[in-house]
Amino acid sequence: MNRVPMTAEGERALREELERLKKVDRPRITQAIAEAREHGDLKENAEYHAAREQQSFAEGRIKDIEHKLSHAQVIDVSAIAHTGKVIFGTTVDLINLDDDSTVTYRIVGEDEADVRNNMISVGSPIARALVGKSEGDEVVVRAPGGDICYEIDQVRHV
Repeated sequence: MNRVPMTAEGERALREELERLKKVDRPRITQAIAEAREHGDLKENAEYHAAREQQSFAEGRIKDIEHKLSHAQVIDVSAIAHTGKVIFGTTVDLINLDDDSTVTYRIVGEDEADVRNNMISVGSPIARALVGKSEGDEVVVRAPGGDICYEIDQVRHV
């Protein structure tokens, strides 16, 4: 069975969503289905069909989260000694050597990736180029738009 890396924060967020789905959404949807059934003919009952669709989505999401959690390898980077090397879960400050702009990325699991919040998947081209490198190293990222040269300014365990 392949284990999928996940940060402790990512696991916590999935567990919170799972609990909300099971303890809040599921009972609410069940109640909505019961109320819609009381309206009579189910063939032409829009409320019933909408509630059943919500139920299907919620149950699918519950199964998806349970599957992800069962295959997760939770890595708590704060428990790992800081060496200045880029590893899963670290936050990396980069300097673009072409224009001296700076960017910060956190390397996270695939399901946690959110580019708008500078959280990149460990499988992304940037993360693959960075992992194993140290502060001060120059890295060439092979991106679809062309190669980008970065210098690793700082590696933090956040």
